[in-house]
Amino acid sequence: MPTPTDDPRVLLTDLYWSAVRAVAPGPALRAALEGGSRSPAPRVHLLALGKAAGPMALEAVEHLKRLGGAPVGGLLVVPEPTPSPHPVLPALVGDHPIPGPGSFAASEAIGQAIREVQPGDEVWVLLSGGASSLIAAPVEGIARDDLVSLFRVLLGSGLDISAMNRVRKRFTRWGAGRLGAALEPALVKNFTISDVINDDLASIGSGPCVADPTTAGELIEFLTRRGLWQPLSPTLREHLTAVDRGEVAETPKPTHPALARILTTIIASNRLAVEAACRRATELGATATIVDAALDGEAAVRGREIAARLRSYDASPALEAQGSGLHKHSVLVWGGETTVTLGPGAGVGGRNQELALAAAEALENVAGPTLLAAGTDGRDGPCDAAGAFADGATWGRIMKAGRDPSHDLARHDSYAALGAAGDLFRTGMTGTNVMDLVLGLVPAGK
Repeated sequence: MPTPTDDPRVLLTDLYWSAVRAVAPGPALRAALEGGSRSPAPRVHLLALGKAAGPMALEAVEHLKRLGGAPVGGLLVVPEPTPSPHPVLPALVGDHPIPGPGSFAASEAIGQAIREVQPGDEVWVLLSGGASSLIAAPVEGIARDDLVSLFRVLLGSGLDISAMNRVRKRFTRWGAGRLGAALEPALVKNFTISDVINDDLASIGSGPCVADPTTAGELIEFLTRRGLWQPLSPTLREHLTAVDRGEVAETPKPTHPALARILTTIIASNRLAVEAACRRATELGATATIVDAALDGEAAVRGREIAARLRSYDASPALEAQGSGLHKHSVLVWGGETTVTLGPGAGVGGRNQELALAAAEALENVAGPTLLAAGTDGRDGPCDAAGAFADGATWGRIMKAGRDPSHDLARHDSYAALGAAGDLFRTGMTGTNVMDLVLGLVPAGK
């Protein structure tokens, strides 16, 4: 077992995996299912959608098996090839973070699965982050190219995930409560892993089983205020305008009768992951502090702020409160999800890599603090890294490799810069998704 006297990166990696294990989909779903107050209906369908669909579906199948049953239908939609836990559950690979042919095929398959649901059946919707894109297909009257363009515009807009989903669910076939409405009159149990700040059910996976509280008029005003109305294609603008005029139906609202038959349970969240990282740090003999469990804002800005906090951190009040001498390492934990506003000619990277690169600039030649910023899903942006480390030597390593880190940061090319420094953090897909973690270590005596 690593201890606080080991390599800081070993320690931070240990904390990351402790956090990820704490929000593992299978155990979380099992606890929710076993804590249920009623037995399932004789016929249960499983719709597992999102980055955690594989382990969630497996646990659901195992739970039904323990009860002497099995699913009668459904499907999985996953981000990468995944074995199906049961013959009646085809596993489809959707596209992420931009919808594509896999997403469109998955959307069609959901429609077929819904047609197999009979009155009196029960449907378990096993939802996790990534579903917005993985099952995305346009509503009637919207072309696929228009939807793909919308996702691209929003991903580079600097909007947080809740705001992005507030927009894109308007135009997706199963978003904004439309999946829940289509499953009427079946009883729907929606087991959800939250990947949004404050666990807003209407935002997670674009709220396929949750009423949309925003009207078209309010959304038009929001897009106009944020300078995003004109970047939308004419077809998308006309669609929203037609809804606002009452010529096209609104999204399902809280009074929609079909949504009254949906029971929703959040089984894992970022807060649980943050708390688990702190518990593990304490077990290893460090002090642990949750600095922010609702981290948001521009990644580069927050990276500099976090680096400044690590540089100036004074552990003495916390240690004195514990009756300890100044001999413990300190771990600071942030949880949430930052954003990146992209400009023309942007490079490759993700929000965690950009945060780490900005922090590296602020930590240049500062001995002691080490930071790890990473997505709990194992993927940060359109690349193979979950995030990155940063310490006082990262900036210099990038320059020694022949790159200009200031230029890389300005053009959002964090992947290449941090790769040159050897500071990328790769995990592979973790099978869960509860936003991001930023873990900072300040060594004893700092």
